Amino acid sequence: MKTKFSSSDEAVPALERLIGSAGGLVSGQRMETEPDQEDIHVDEFVDPRTRHKAFTWCREFLSGAWKKLSEERFIIRSIRGGLSNVLYLCSLPDTEDTVADEPHCVLLRLYGAILQMSCNKGETKEEKRDNFFKGAEAMVMEGVMFAILAERSLGPKLYGIFPQGRLEQFIPSRKLEVEELGLPDLSAEIAEKMARFHGMRMPFNKEPKWLFGTMEKYLNQVLKIKFTRESHIRKLDRLLSYNLPVEMENLRSLLAATVSPVVFCHNDCQEGNILLLDGRESSPKQKLMLIDFEYSSYNYRGFDIGNHFCEWIYDYTYEKYPFFKANFARYPNKKQQTHFISSYLAEFQHGYENISNEEKYKIESEMLTEINR
Repeated sequence: MKTKFSSSDEAVPALERLIGSAGGLVSGQRMETEPDQEDIHVDEFVDPRTRHKAFTWCREFLSGAWKKLSEERFIIRSIRGGLSNVLYLCSLPDTEDTVADEPHCVLLRLYGAILQMSCNKGETKEEKRDNFFKGAEAMVMEGVMFAILAERSLGPKLYGIFPQGRLEQFIPSRKLEVEELGLPDLSAEIAEKMARFHGMRMPFNKEPKWLFGTMEKYLNQVLKIKFTRESHIRKLDRLLSYNLPVEMENLRSLLAATVSPVVFCHNDCQEGNILLLDGRESSPKQKLMLIDFEYSSYNYRGFDIGNHFCEWIYDYTYEKYPFFKANFARYPNKKQQTHFISSYLAEFQHGYENISNEEKYKIESEMLTEINR
């Protein structure tokens, strides 16, 4: 789901106050999900305060060799790209052996734009305050969610959590390419991972508020947009001519008439949030891991699967405006969707493999309707 806006600089001072309370400093830039190996580079210009705080967190939260590590030998690398946080790879020197089961390197995630729930200029102080605390609430919930998923082996291990961020397991891996989403073995495992995700019981609000809450937030932002350039005004007027509030109410009515259970959803199951683990590429199973739970919430099952199918279409590596490219021919056909659904149900529904073919066909047909509404 690529409805993620760039952040403005206006919310940075509030974020700096939060990070500064512990002596660290993080900018408001948006960073991406789990890094590929090629995304990592040595940065000689990590500011001294961030480096010192990173060293302190690693020494305090990690055991073994980290306890006796001097700051001069501490290695920190910044990671390029992103959407949500500021990421650093922290590691022991290559010559330093671990003592027990402590990690040799960890991913340090410092909360950045997750606190910035709105990028609208002209907000009142009260609106900015409300948006800041909504962002803080989202940050806390995401931290709790990450911890639970780590304990259930559904996400990277959690080594430390603190108000400014957390220390995570660094997983040697690469993100999937969009063309790989349709490979039968990978599609089947994605379906199984999503089914496990949907089967979890999480300590969050069980009402499916996320979908239309997010849509309403974005719609309100669109309706407040003002342009001065004539070409931009024409494009905006064309967009608004569709009467977006009415369109959204029509969609709300359509989904209200669609039978779709409310489950704990990932809400952003696209190729950039699915890791192919190093050394397990040829394994029949357990070679993938879902990451980036920032948008996860209780939501309609049909949305999570349908949104994933839509992600088959979009290539976000396109380097020219508008920085994505759509190929509608890649939308999964009925055979591919049924393959995904059957793999999903085998994991999600106890005893599914033992029911009759007629009953399987009925359940799969109902899910096809639910997903493609």
